[in-house]
Amino acid sequence: MTVYFDVASTAPLHPVARQALTAALDEGWADPARLYRSGRQARMLLDAARETVAGVLGARPDEIAFTASGTQAVQLGVLGALAGHRRRGAHLVHSAVEHSSVLHVAEKHEAGGGTVSVVPVDRAGRVEPAGFAGLLRADTALAVLQSANHEVGTVQPVGEVAALCREADVPLLVDAAQSVGRVDVPAGWSLLTASAHKWGGPPGVGVLAVRKGVRYASPLPADEREGGRVPGYVNVPAIVAAAASLRAVRAEAEQENARLHALVERIRTRVPQLVPEVEVVGDPVRRLPHIVTFSCLYVDGEVLLTELDRAGFAVSSGSSCTSSTLTPSHVLAAMGVLTEGNVRVSLPYGTDPADVERFLTVLPELVAGVRAPLGLDLPAPGVRTETPPRAEGRAGAESDERQATDEGGSAGAKSVGAGLERPEASGRVTVIDALGKRCPLPVIELAKRIGEVAPGGTVAVLSDDEAARLDIPAWCGMRDQEYLGEAPAADFGGDRGSAYLVRRTT
Repeated sequence: MTVYFDVASTAPLHPVARQALTAALDEGWADPARLYRSGRQARMLLDAARETVAGVLGARPDEIAFTASGTQAVQLGVLGALAGHRRRGAHLVHSAVEHSSVLHVAEKHEAGGGTVSVVPVDRAGRVEPAGFAGLLRADTALAVLQSANHEVGTVQPVGEVAALCREADVPLLVDAAQSVGRVDVPAGWSLLTASAHKWGGPPGVGVLAVRKGVRYASPLPADEREGGRVPGYVNVPAIVAAAASLRAVRAEAEQENARLHALVERIRTRVPQLVPEVEVVGDPVRRLPHIVTFSCLYVDGEVLLTELDRAGFAVSSGSSCTSSTLTPSHVLAAMGVLTEGNVRVSLPYGTDPADVERFLTVLPELVAGVRAPLGLDLPAPGVRTETPPRAEGRAGAESDERQATDEGGSAGAKSVGAGLERPEASGRVTVIDALGKRCPLPVIELAKRIGEVAPGGTVAVLSDDEAARLDIPAWCGMRDQEYLGEAPAADFGGDRGSAYLVRRTT
């Protein structure tokens, strides 16, 4: 049977949710807005569910509205808060690692004439509160910050940011989809969103909480249901099941979090020891207890996930919301870490330690199998090499090398681009043509060839894959090489794309 390690995408239905859903289908099927007996019964169930959710979130029941999903809750929350504060201005601030639902709303807001500022994160994926506050302005209508990241598990300093937003009189929307039910809800929020299927409730139930006194104007036509914030008929049985499972997981959280934290810590420690050229990403301390993410050099994440699936493990790669596209994960890109070969493991409640041990047993074999055809001479697990890995002999037809000199108007130092350092020593640049190849192939070609370059020499990798702009600098950071920057590929004989310049330092 497949071992499910992807609760950050969606959690299995909690047994309590299943029981509550079955009962509510019989007792709460009627319209809760009607006055006859079955309608009143449905209303009583809905009110009880609202009180339960409000209690967990630290809110009043009348501050809670149920939506059709967590994404809809985010969209309504952001657009409603912006509309409610339109007299103040049209400036929106959010972190670079927010869920795609926030990014899409920000794009819509900007297309409609609003302005957006994006707060950068450090290599662990965490915002700096002072940096966040520095982007708040007199016309800032709303700030958005997730409670914890959905791809790497890093917990954000919501309390500190909330205090700074309060000083600036700016409302803060907290996307708590990954943390609600698992850890305490952070204080200081003005609006908060969550999603039931993340904590073991049924899909199709989101939560939008708006504090009393926070200006909010629905971006949709008026409707009398859910306090006028969310139009349409409510799914009472699903909401009842969501509330029941939320109460159940909170009761289990303290014990289960300690257990899962230990299992995740084992994965974080053992994977770099078992698999060469791996980087565990995300904050090692300020993180959710059940998520661990690592990136494997020279590995296509989709291929590795397929092999893990065949071995009986369901995990994810990159963002669960963008993995079906060819776009690199915006979270990993913002962190400046490798975007290819990325594996996210998120453990459900009740995870058997034996399953984690089996995962650690099969992973090294699968990664080695994916890398085997590449001809890379990799170091032993957990060992750093003095020189980058290289293949025996030359890269062959996979990499068309050309030599360019500094003289005679050729692609030498002047091609490196404004603000970048001049290639040293003989002025010769080894050019690797990786045009038309998707990552990780450009990185693999770089790894194969840089060992043939003398220390101090420069390699120009030509690539038209957007991921190369992210992964080549990340590779340099992992392999202790110097990334010089980017230049037009045309300066090095390419007909499209960019040249990514690397100086060999070791």
